[in-house]
Amino acid sequence: MEEDPDAYRILKLRAEILELGSAIRQLQRAGLDHVAAQLLIGRKRAQLDHLMKTNSAGGGLNCQKRRPQ
Repeated sequence: MEEDPDAYRILKLRAEILELGSAIRQLQRAGLDHVAAQLLIGRKRAQLDHLMKTNSAGGGLNCQKRRPQ
């Protein structure tokens, strides 16, 4: 059984978003600039939203959207 490439991309983007969120918190605790990481996480979230919308329009995956706090 072959895996859905979109499902893999969604999982990969979610993992990247979680990692970036963790990096932002670490930078904030250290008092360092975290703006670049915030821009990157925003871009990844936009990619994830687009991929989720594309899949739902095509009757693809039934994934729930979650954003890390």
